[in-house]
Amino acid sequence: MPARPGAANTAAMTVQIYDIMACNVYWDFDDSLGLPREQHKFLVSFHPSETPVPDLVDRIVARGPGGYEAAFTNQMFTNANRDGWIYDPSLNYHWYMLNVPTGFLPEGTYTIEVVTKDGQVLSRSREQRDAPSRAIVDSYLADRERLAYTLTSWTTLAELGGPDAYYVYRLAKARSLREFDTQRLLWWDNIYIRRARGVEPQAGLNKGAVDLPIELTPGESYGVFVEITDGNVQSEANICVFQPHRFLVA
Repeated sequence: MPARPGAANTAAMTVQIYDIMACNVYWDFDDSLGLPREQHKFLVSFHPSETPVPDLVDRIVARGPGGYEAAFTNQMFTNANRDGWIYDPSLNYHWYMLNVPTGFLPEGTYTIEVVTKDGQVLSRSREQRDAPSRAIVDSYLADRERLAYTLTSWTTLAELGGPDAYYVYRLAKARSLREFDTQRLLWWDNIYIRRARGVEPQAGLNKGAVDLPIELTPGESYGVFVEITDGNVQSEANICVFQPHRFLVA
């Protein structure tokens, strides 16, 4: 993965943080298991390493305003635990995500600290703001029933007079939310890496369709998950709207 602008020279380090997220989440999954709609998520992504990052990490802790603290678990992330690591084979890197189902968290400074088994202490901080959360969530809720989807296209908020936003598309073989496995995506539109590489500074902005680089099998059922966010840099996002998964047949 490309180096973050202004990052320290940490080439000799085994574990290197690439970026973090600390943002509110509007959780609009149909089968939400009683979870509240308003949540928060923490995410820390790492540069590729010769040894898998989960084998090198001792603990990861997120901290925020008012003494807030939440610990990640060093385990594989699943739809059930919503806490752990995810591996992306397309770029050979890991990231950890922790979904916190206790409502939106207040704006302010959030820090994610990583302690490795060999004693390294790494951290990254960001400022979370509330205004983008309200603007995007209010627009989404006002127009939710007007949003249309196909396997490769969807309605954006801007098309309906709402705010600008970025869209992250994910595709998996699945017939239900239970079968949709984040660890086994067929493809996802990585707007973050395209922005970081300078290929597309506005990657994902008001994007309402994708050109799939893979062939779909006629008659096969696929799950589509389109996330709405206010930034295409992980550490600049203040809100993510987890729209309901759509299950469609090619």
